[in-house]
Amino acid sequence: MEENKEIKSQAIVEVIDSGPLRITGNFMIKDLQRDKESVPDEVYLCRCGKSANKPYCDESHKK
Repeated sequence: MEENKEIKSQAIVEVIDSGPLRITGNFMIKDLQRDKESVPDEVYLCRCGKSANKPYCDESHKK
């Protein structure tokens, strides 16, 4: 039986004008397979849909 554990986190989400979401703090990202990936203190997530490295921004929005 899988145990549901509460994870305490504190994250700040900043919307960058014409750019990605900047997330800082203590957080985790779960992928579609429900795997957990630890994230460093800062990550940029794609909002334009053009990134070749989704969900992470690769600055394709600048092209």
